[in-house]
Amino acid sequence: MVDVILPCLNEAAALPQVLTGLPTGYRAIVADNGSTDDSVAVARAFDAHVVHAPQRGFGAAVHAGLEAATSEVVCVADADGSFDLRDLPQVVDPVVADEADLTLGRRTPGPGAWPWHAQQANRFLAWWLRGELDVDIHDLGPMRAARRTALLELDLRDRRFGYPLEMIVAAARAGWRIAEVPVAYAPRAEGTKSKVTGTVLGTARAVRDMAKVLAG
Repeated sequence: MVDVILPCLNEAAALPQVLTGLPTGYRAIVADNGSTDDSVAVARAFDAHVVHAPQRGFGAAVHAGLEAATSEVVCVADADGSFDLRDLPQVVDPVVADEADLTLGRRTPGPGAWPWHAQQANRFLAWWLRGELDVDIHDLGPMRAARRTALLELDLRDRRFGYPLEMIVAAARAGWRIAEVPVAYAPRAEGTKSKVTGTVLGTARAVRDMAKVLAG
């Protein structure tokens, strides 16, 4: 069994699509970050394990899911329907085969899936990682896999949108082997709202949090 951590904030409209795409042998851990819609009820109806992350923030939700996970290898993916969870095995396999310590899903976006401002911010951060940490990546892909104990030992501190970047920075500095594999990336499910990339303001907030990671 591989645990899949799905940070969740008002994703009731997307969860049926997301959870029915879960491959055999994978268990969903929906880390609810204070949803005011029916996300928790929908997640439970689809047999997901629900944990609550009262501290608001992407990193807080992922960390709560990580603490609740029990599998040796864990995954993280967005719960808004932008990812097809049937791609998870190709992200997990390099870790299971001991070919990588952290695998990132490099997004292949469909039409309308990835706003230009978010792509530009992502390109800049990937460029910085290649130059400063000699990490050959091109996307800070939010679909990723690693070993649970090793992730906890990184002792990541960010609880907001800097968390995905902090994970890569800490992993690189710890000498981890970091790999990328292509995954499909679609527009989020109808009826869901982006917390980060859907608006320029959301992207700016994420960049602010990530800038704190880089400064640290």
